[in-house]
Amino acid sequence: MTGPRTSPLGAATVLRELFLASRPISWINTAYPFAAAYLLTTRDIDATLIIGTIFFLIPYNLAMYGINDVFDYESDLRNPRKGGVHGAVLDRRMHPITLWAAALSCLPFLVYLVVVGPPSSWAVLAISMFFVVFYSAPPLRLKERPFADSMTSSIHFFSPAVYALVLAGATWTWSLVALLVGFALWGVASHAFGAVQDVVADRAADISSIATARGARWTVRFALTCYALAGVAMLATPWPGPLAGLLVLPYLAAVWPYRSVSDAESETVTRGWDRFLWINQIAGAGVTLLLIWYAFFT
Repeated sequence: MTGPRTSPLGAATVLRELFLASRPISWINTAYPFAAAYLLTTRDIDATLIIGTIFFLIPYNLAMYGINDVFDYESDLRNPRKGGVHGAVLDRRMHPITLWAAALSCLPFLVYLVVVGPPSSWAVLAISMFFVVFYSAPPLRLKERPFADSMTSSIHFFSPAVYALVLAGATWTWSLVALLVGFALWGVASHAFGAVQDVVADRAADISSIATARGARWTVRFALTCYALAGVAMLATPWPGPLAGLLVLPYLAAVWPYRSVSDAESETVTRGWDRFLWINQIAGAGVTLLLIWYAFFT
């Protein structure tokens, strides 16, 4: 006897699944840091800016989130919040397609960026892609290593900016380092807070995270601390950079109500996470205005 037949996946279905897997609501979170850092360093719109921005907008996110959805399939099936902006639950038949699509979509961009960049930029790009892959993929699967999971997730978002600075030949200063430290702390805080909502589902699937290791209450307070330190780090940047420190206030306001959440009630943090997704858009607009201000006076 043979098993039940499954209908083949049509092109439209494949494209839709890949689109959802890439988390379009988050595209800007990786493309923007690259574009802003490159443009403010070179003060020029060139082919590398455009190609690099497209790479960090779509292929980079398809690789990052698509690989995650493939290797998190079993736990995602048990997670009621998965689907839509919180992450796709890919059809099993999409798994090899997603991995191939991620690799093939990234390849031409990576080749171009290696050709046009100095050797120092190759190292940064290689490190960035290493963490994109091994955050989710075995054997490292860094997302299951408490604290390394939050740090790796943060690297996903600030490494495009570091790469752009190295690619464009930026002059490194302590204020620039402080800015990147603030960005990194924001990323650590955001991942940690996001991990809290999955404590129950992750434990049921025997998946480790900073939140399953330390508990929901501790992790929320850790996120609050990192957000606050991110704001403090911005005080070391040139004017009007210190004003960016105020942009952590909406994040603190969104996270604060969950400072004493129990593990059993951790799924309620999803409401705060939904607010976080919109706060990102508001904070991004604020950062844009500050960058325009900075560019105008420099």
